[in-house]
Amino acid sequence: MPFEADLAHALDRTTDSLEPDLTALLDGAVRRGRSRRRRRTAVLAGVGVCGVLAAAGLVLPGALAGTRGAGSDIETVALALPRSAITDTQMIRALEQTFPGGRFSGQTGQSNNPSDPSGGYVANGALLVDDGRGPAFVGVSALRLKLPLGDGGGLSCQQTPARAEGDTCTLSELPSSAAVPGGAVVMSERNAAEQPARADTANRWTVTVTLKSTGAQLQMVQWNSTGGGTGADTPKPTRAAPPLTEQQAVAALTGAAWAPILGAVG
Repeated sequence: MPFEADLAHALDRTTDSLEPDLTALLDGAVRRGRSRRRRRTAVLAGVGVCGVLAAAGLVLPGALAGTRGAGSDIETVALALPRSAITDTQMIRALEQTFPGGRFSGQTGQSNNPSDPSGGYVANGALLVDDGRGPAFVGVSALRLKLPLGDGGGLSCQQTPARAEGDTCTLSELPSSAAVPGGAVVMSERNAAEQPARADTANRWTVTVTLKSTGAQLQMVQWNSTGGGTGADTPKPTRAAPPLTEQQAVAALTGAAWAPILGAVG
């Protein structure tokens, strides 16, 4: 599976809060700048972890706290250690429960380790799911942002330079409830794998849910192909739309399958 093809995207979301020894991994990871930090696309505290997130094309907040590249417009987005350990098995199981009746392959994941920051701030899981409409690559990450929340990853659609034609981003909020105490911010994005986009260009749909009260954040990335990436190396679409709509993805991330993980991370 062409997981490595999405590594550049997978590092956007870790450019501000992990250990400085990951600086080399950030080269080229912040290509799509935001007004105060560039888009996010993965997060972890090690090469193996980054590979897993790269596979999913996950868009996590930056890693390397306090780091600003010369001439860049990156603003640090601090991560907080998860409150409890989350295993890769838990992440994969929750993903499978999100798609009941689906056929799964290529499962991969990463545990976090709150007792050892070098072991990773983020838990994640990814797999290929076929729901009868064609295989799709799906990944979910779980982390916690430091409070108070600012204009950081998953909290703002503002981006400089402007998004490519056809790429979209919307923000909304969820009211406080038992599932989302204190309410949540929801960011939904769609990005084409290459520009200009063509009829056979794969797309990535990203839904990020961040709890206002704890900073707990879940992010789901769905491709309408068997893997993520950029340009011609990205697998061609296997279906027209992702397995879940935006509304279904939000409902899943705030539902029973992911509730234990939201609680553990926040």
